[in-house]
Amino acid sequence: MPAQVGAVKVISISSSSIFNIGDVFTIAPTSSAKTFAGGGSFNSGDGIRIDLGRSVTYVNDRDVTDQPK
Repeated sequence: MPAQVGAVKVISISSSSIFNIGDVFTIAPTSSAKTFAGGGSFNSGDGIRIDLGRSVTYVNDRDVTDQPK
C-alpha cells in the first residue's frame, strides 16, 4: 500500500541511526559493544579516593570474531 508523507524535518542522523520514508516491511538494526574494565574504572566526580589494592579483570571471550563482515 503506497504511503503518503507530508513535510519531514531531519535535525541530525548519527552513525547508528535509521531514517526511512515510505513503506517498510522490516527494519532490523543491529549494534554490538563490549567493554572490559577493572574496579574503579568508571568513577567520576570531585574528591573521589579509591584504594583497590590489587585489581584484576578476568575476561573469558570464547568467540574469536565479534562482528563478522
